Amino acid sequence: MTLSTHLQPIVALIAGVLILIMPRLLNFIVAIYLILVGIIGLGIIK
Repeated sequence: MTLSTHLQPIVALIAGVLILIMPRLLNFIVAIYLILVGIIGLGIIK
């Protein structure tokens, strides 16, 4: 199952925010990565 290129950044942002709710070091690292990928994918940051 593949996600469209427009849906991937949104899923990454949602996953990142949800992971931040449960704060552990690895979760923070993964959350930051997902949020950055989401922001870059949406074209907010180039």
